[in-house]
Amino acid sequence: MAGQAPFSFALEARSGAARAGRFATPHGPIHTPAFMPVGTHGAVKALTPEQVRATGAEVVLANTYHLALRPGEALVEKLGGLHAFMRWDGPILTDSGGFQVFSLPNKAIDDSGVRFKNELNGSEMELTPERSIAIQHALGADVIMAFDECTPFPAERRTVQAGVRRTLSWLERCAKAHSKPERQALFGIVQGGVHLDLRSSCAAAVVATDLPGYAIGGVSVGEGHELLCKVTEHTAPLLPEGKPRYLMGVGLPEDLVAAIGYGIDLFDCVIPTRYARSASAFTTRGRIRLTNRRYRRDAYPIDTSCDCTTCAAGFSRAYLHHLFAANEVLSAVLTSVHNVHFYQGLVAGARAAIRAGRFDTWRWDFLGTYGA
Repeated sequence: MAGQAPFSFALEARSGAARAGRFATPHGPIHTPAFMPVGTHGAVKALTPEQVRATGAEVVLANTYHLALRPGEALVEKLGGLHAFMRWDGPILTDSGGFQVFSLPNKAIDDSGVRFKNELNGSEMELTPERSIAIQHALGADVIMAFDECTPFPAERRTVQAGVRRTLSWLERCAKAHSKPERQALFGIVQGGVHLDLRSSCAAAVVATDLPGYAIGGVSVGEGHELLCKVTEHTAPLLPEGKPRYLMGVGLPEDLVAAIGYGIDLFDCVIPTRYARSASAFTTRGRIRLTNRRYRRDAYPIDTSCDCTTCAAGFSRAYLHHLFAANEVLSAVLTSVHNVHFYQGLVAGARAAIRAGRFDTWRWDFLGTYGA
């Protein structure tokens, strides 16, 4: 499956293990390292596509499981695919639905797939590798993910081993079911929990499929920063240099900075918008909670060094404190704009530092100021 135009990845600069590159897709390039805002239901929460684009984001993520439940992939396909449906003209990545399914109660897992109850109407449903790929074909995202088994943390080794075996078996079935390689790049996923030997064997098997890109899964399930770093540092070098590397579901700024240093190219997480809705804002000096009484009369913007549209327009911490107290929707909008912009600024700063050959200096400067 190598050489699947129009997808290509150019590694353009290095600084230690950190990488800066350009991943070409049918809907435009993604400059890496890149952070993908999450639009679970086909929308980044509280933001319009224009607001997402204004933060500097080039690519967004949508969720296969949730879109299949509502409104259904057939309707999305009929209305022109996900790009037209959500009015986003840049690259889109859809996850396989695996993480969401495995998070459900009372699911039944076997080698064929996963059976569960529809959380909307209670009907019996099944998600298999073939079904996941069919849904993603209909949605029409640029990058689609293989269906994998994401084992929880903590888990017994034998449980993780079974998950790796299924992940590899299901990857083979996903690759066979994938019929649109010229329009959609299929990424394989490396599992293995916190067991480095399982990560190594899984990575070798996944890389042998020669796909356009690879992901590290199962590292944002409660294992904490130290184990996340241990697994990522071990696994990233096992993935091809000439293909994009995606760390799924990560995470906090300190997680991103560490993982970029290990050679990761792509990230996604709900944290920027989820935290925004609960009044937590990211700043260059750390995270603040705008509902704190100290901000009730604070005339400064969220971050005086920030040029996002919220801060540049002069919306004050006092105003945002008031909006949250009054339960106004605008509180989530303005804080989400800022948080997503902060994350885009973080990866843009990392890209510039890598290209200048000074990533380590940039990393310690950032963490020293941020306080992580």
